[in-house]
Amino acid sequence: MKKILFVLVCVLSLSSFAQEAITEGIAKSKQTMSSDNEQMQAQLAMIGEVLTTTYFKDNKTRSETFNLMSGNSITIMNADTKEMLIMMDNQMVGKKYMTKSMEPGEEDMKDVTIEKGDETKTVLGYECQEYNLTVSKDGAEVKMDMFVTDKISAISNQAVQMGTKVEGFPLYMEMTMSQMGMNIKITHEVTEIKKETVSDEKFEMTPEEGYEKTDKLMGF
Repeated sequence: MKKILFVLVCVLSLSSFAQEAITEGIAKSKQTMSSDNEQMQAQLAMIGEVLTTTYFKDNKTRSETFNLMSGNSITIMNADTKEMLIMMDNQMVGKKYMTKSMEPGEEDMKDVTIEKGDETKTVLGYECQEYNLTVSKDGAEVKMDMFVTDKISAISNQAVQMGTKVEGFPLYMEMTMSQMGMNIKITHEVTEIKKETVSDEKFEMTPEEGYEKTDKLMGF
């Protein structure tokens, strides 16, 4: 359950290169959460928006996530080596990092169902295909409505953590979950995509100075 919650927590611009395949650039996104339960809504309101900047180049992606309540995290993924580096800095754990494989194991996939949807959605000029995902674990069910484009080579952090094999980069996602009578809705939306040169240093799989190695981080 903690893994699912962390993953959910883990300026519209129509550019002239819309629908052009992009293998190098920067994407910015925001995530918001809401609930029909007053107490839960109060906690989610304190968290506010979760902002992410994603750098991508060929088969490598770096996502930097910032939130005043949950702290900072950096995830670097290399699709060629199937490795990922996660660095987390918050008041709960301090500065910790871990490495793991991007390949989903059988344990990750047994509770996940994936179906291609019937709808498409245009986001930032990109036509996106719908995919419906359901994750059932520890008595909770998470449903995800994901709209994916194959024109952006970036790797989705959310998709990797959910153990999915959906090819493409989601530009819009809506996730709903219910536990103990409380409903939570999470909306994740890419708000800007820029085609520009990204330094190879962004994707180095070496932990930054001051981070201590750990074998376990919440949500991974």
